[in-house]
Amino acid sequence: VQLQASGGGSVQAGGSLRLSCPVSRIITSVLSRSAVGWYRQTPEKQRELVAEISSDGVTTYADSVQGRFTISRDMAKKMVYLQMLSLKPEDTAVYHCSVQTPQNYNYWGQGTLVTVSS
Repeated sequence: VQLQASGGGSVQAGGSLRLSCPVSRIITSVLSRSAVGWYRQTPEKQRELVAEISSDGVTTYADSVQGRFTISRDMAKKMVYLQMLSLKPEDTAVYHCSVQTPQNYNYWGQGTLVTVSS
């Protein structure tokens, strides 16, 4: 199962985007016990965990996005979202969603490019 993030695009600094990631192909009983997260990657930097929701709903954020980004999941629609506000040029990256199961299996897939211009 590959995950396909969408919603990226080109915005000016200060703008906003909402990324989406359908996780419908992961069975609910597994998804409900999994952590879901958003990572980003650029050619110059290592992959960075941007935001995560644990299986019990605890959210964590990278310091660089705290207060600007919000991760959420809709179990009924089986979707994961990343709302990004007050975007900065340094947020430019390819963003991927990820699901980490209790068995430590990681679902990953195609990312979506976010470009923020100054």
